[in-house]
Amino acid sequence: MKKISTVAARQSKNFREQKLTIGLDLGDRSSWYCVLDEAGGVVLEQKLGTTPKAMKEVFGKMPRSRIALETGMHSPWVSRALSELGHEVIVAHARNVRLIGESRRKDDRFDARTLARLARIDPQLLAPVKHRSAQAQSHLMVIRARAGLVRARTSLINTARGLTKSYGERLRGCSPRNMNAEKARQLSPELRAALEPLLGAIASLSERIYEYNQQIEKIATNSYPRVTRLKQVKGVGTLIALTYMLTLEDAQRFRKSRDVGCYVGLQPGRRNSGQSEPQLHISKEGDRYLRTLLVQGCAPHSGTVWSGQRSAALGSEAGGAWRKEWKETSGDRDRTKAGRVAASLVGERRGLRTTAQPPSDAIAGSGIV
Repeated sequence: MKKISTVAARQSKNFREQKLTIGLDLGDRSSWYCVLDEAGGVVLEQKLGTTPKAMKEVFGKMPRSRIALETGMHSPWVSRALSELGHEVIVAHARNVRLIGESRRKDDRFDARTLARLARIDPQLLAPVKHRSAQAQSHLMVIRARAGLVRARTSLINTARGLTKSYGERLRGCSPRNMNAEKARQLSPELRAALEPLLGAIASLSERIYEYNQQIEKIATNSYPRVTRLKQVKGVGTLIALTYMLTLEDAQRFRKSRDVGCYVGLQPGRRNSGQSEPQLHISKEGDRYLRTLLVQGCAPHSGTVWSGQRSAALGSEAGGAWRKEWKETSGDRDRTKAGRVAASLVGERRGLRTTAQPPSDAIAGSGIV
């Protein structure tokens, strides 16, 4: 394979005066790209490394082109890097491009060619999406890292409880806030020896989660002052409000507030065929974590194990919400409540007409402070 610098030098001479369309199929270690000229002919098909240096060497010397790539692990930073080089970048929704996802001929080189041809004909065929900025992504990573620790802690607590019950004993008071090695003192010597390290790990995770809580509060206070106004909605704390703002980032791209419910997957599906139009379940598309937090924000928590995980600063913990999501959104009334939370939150971009007032009683039954 020729060196990337040599290929880039030849490209700069051949492509200088042409209007190009490029399809880029991203891989974890290497990627394929296909270059089409104005007539739709294949000018070049080449493999390159999925690294910032390789992207800059190959596409930095090309004239301004239209580059299409699919959503994936590397698409956020690749799209930002290509945009900084002056190219028109189209990020295709991978699930909506059926010519690639459902193709029987699955090949990276062929996928890159298909992306280029679709981008040349009509970019809307790719169902383009918009990635968030680098700053928003870095702040959102703090929230996602905290959510990972919460899930790990929940799993360890369930493991400790299950092992204790299988031995004929019980752990009293299983709130994550007081799960530590001292809980093992009430157990038999055999269980104490087995569970003390496990309970110590749970206590350590709780300390790390608390540190993330403080960091999230600091981010919201210093960089996103409008979080305070979003928290006027009953049931919405700093965690939900900040996650909501970072996920949507630019609220101006929504024509009306109820479009946000569709964006996070809280819109019921629709099938209008003939005279029948049955009521379908919500699509559950979009950001799953944000949708879970919105469902939690409108769901009652009294009488559940998660009621002991509330935080005055961040609302309830995210752990256990995956199981509650289906339960809370299975009925039409609950879907309406969750969708109303999303719609009321996006009203912040329209003079905060909705968030400046308490919401209706339909979402008032929340256990979040």
